[in-house]
Amino acid sequence: MSTPNFAVSAIALAVLQMTSGVLHAEEADQTMQEVVVTAAKTRAASASVAGFSNAPLLETPASVSVLTAQQMLDLQIRSTTDAAKFDASLSDAYNAVGYAEQFSIRGFKLDNASSYRKDGMAIPGDTQIPLENKERLEVLKGLSGLQAGVSAPGGIVNYVTKRPTDTPLRTVVLETRERGTLYGAVDLGGRFDNSDFGYRINAAAERLRSYIKGADGNRKFISGAVDWRISPQALLQIDADYQRKSQITAPGYQLLNNVSLPQVDPDVLLNDQPWSRPVETTSSNVAVRFEYMLSPEWTATLSANQHHFKRDDYTAFPYGCTAQELYPGYCGNGDYDVYNYISKGEKKSPLTAQALLQGRYAAGGIKHEVTAGISFFKNSEKWGDYLYDLSGVSNIYHPVVVEPAQGDSGPVSERRRDNERALFAQDILSLNQQLKLHAGARYVKVKRDEYVGKDDNGVVLPYAHTDAGFWLPNVALVYNVRPNVATYASWSQGLEHGGVAPIGTENQRRALAPGKSKQVEVGVKADIRPDLSASMALFQIRKGLEYTDAAKFYVRNGEAQNRGLEVALNGRATPDLTVGVSATALNTQQRDTGSAELDGKRVTDVAAFKSSVYADYAVPQVAGLKVGANWQYSGKKAFDAANTVFVPSYHVVNLSASYATRIGNVGTTFRAGIDNAFDKFYWRDVTPDLGGYLMPGASRTFRVSAQFDL
Repeated sequence: MSTPNFAVSAIALAVLQMTSGVLHAEEADQTMQEVVVTAAKTRAASASVAGFSNAPLLETPASVSVLTAQQMLDLQIRSTTDAAKFDASLSDAYNAVGYAEQFSIRGFKLDNASSYRKDGMAIPGDTQIPLENKERLEVLKGLSGLQAGVSAPGGIVNYVTKRPTDTPLRTVVLETRERGTLYGAVDLGGRFDNSDFGYRINAAAERLRSYIKGADGNRKFISGAVDWRISPQALLQIDADYQRKSQITAPGYQLLNNVSLPQVDPDVLLNDQPWSRPVETTSSNVAVRFEYMLSPEWTATLSANQHHFKRDDYTAFPYGCTAQELYPGYCGNGDYDVYNYISKGEKKSPLTAQALLQGRYAAGGIKHEVTAGISFFKNSEKWGDYLYDLSGVSNIYHPVVVEPAQGDSGPVSERRRDNERALFAQDILSLNQQLKLHAGARYVKVKRDEYVGKDDNGVVLPYAHTDAGFWLPNVALVYNVRPNVATYASWSQGLEHGGVAPIGTENQRRALAPGKSKQVEVGVKADIRPDLSASMALFQIRKGLEYTDAAKFYVRNGEAQNRGLEVALNGRATPDLTVGVSATALNTQQRDTGSAELDGKRVTDVAAFKSSVYADYAVPQVAGLKVGANWQYSGKKAFDAANTVFVPSYHVVNLSASYATRIGNVGTTFRAGIDNAFDKFYWRDVTPDLGGYLMPGASRTFRVSAQFDL
């Protein structure tokens, strides 16, 4: 089904639902009252990402940020990239338009295989993760060894799935952006005639017209969730989703003469060749969760998620300058080599399962909140030998059409398989009314088999094998100075898979062995009012440094140390003013590598200071009218590991407005926004990946949308 037809179907469904809403006006009015109550919540007060169940943020000894589904609607957030604008700890990390959304937290790049979670279960971050069926987007900043096992030290991003509602829910959202992007989505929920059964359906279609001219595509998404209240003690939940995305990807720029920043237009597509094809991705999830209340104090939970991912990757890829023997780097006049890159049939199929036992009891005058569990993860990654052949030379200022190198990618076979088994336990001890001790540990057994290559006779060499076990402890103290003010101190260890050697290295596509990291953190949190909270965290993270050495081998050597301060304020400052403040100061340092070019230098693509300030004002003179603004600031960032080139700091301002009213019996909200209102040019991403690329931020973009609550 084409995207236009899919969009028409979604709109037709919306019209039917609107008709139903008119015929059942009383029911629609009751539903609208529920929506108003939800919208009044200006912040989330709890999250599950920092533990094993939903817990108040005030009592959580970790730095956590949360965006709810209602906030994502209000802020016109359609992707994690949109959401990252409001969290200073979250940054782009080779987040190329049309490809995978990739991020860093606290200066450490997330692992596509383990740092992104759906309801706590690992899913690949190799394509845009849909938000239409997500109730919350939770970000845990810092080590997550206890909670997640294997994951990058920066943190994890958890997407909490929407569940069936107790009252009828009928929401339609339509949006357009100035360059021709069209978006439509429906969100339906409620109970069947037998109220023991509930449902939630989400569908969306999007015609993508990027700010980069020619990086066009489309996206289609559908999901469903059901639950069955088997008895007052037993609940069964099942959900599934499917997404297909097709879009021309937009590669970044390299340094001129490998020493200076190019002067470019942000809407130029370096992948603009007649033979360019879109990157095609499909992804799906099927999940089941069963919860049984053994007693008022004890609950057992079983859950599992099966994910499938497939990608056909095509790019007219810009890299280097043969004329000046620069690899990487573009020629001084803007020339660059164009390669025909093809990798078809890439597949991943991670399966995650977990069993939990949670309960409360008291012994010796001390209250205990206990969690114990086991988890299992396996994944198979398949791909073929890619085509990456020189096709010709183009120019960033005067594009040249080149003939594609002939050929195709090779047969697909399993190249890497992972198997992880873990035991974990945590006890939260209430030592007195003000002091709690959080003590836990996870033991994870990591197995990995990896394709090495073929010998001179074409015979496949034995797979590289990893089989190791790791203890990951986590200890924290939480002290409530007042009922609404908590301080905490924590120490933890994490574990991450070794980075995969990039294309062009001598050990390309080979993964390094797992590596441990350590973190200490202290913080304070306050619920200033029920609808306004503030937090501050001071942390230090140390891990092994991974980089490409002078011999062009990807290695782990020396140490990366990130020390930082995070500050946040979220909620309603006055009855009419909602605010969100997020700021992060980072001191990043490379050391003990034995290389004068690296030791003591800043980590690449990390600003020493980054902030995001948001304000939304309800105009009292006009009922339903709100105006808002978001101001983002990023300090300068190092482009290369030796810190010879920095990209400058930048400010970006985004403006917004909304108007809520009723049309007949339909609650209606109109929204408009101007991203990058002053049309500021800036380098949003300066990734060191693949030799180092610079990606400009979007130029000024207008957007309008309408939401109908039926």
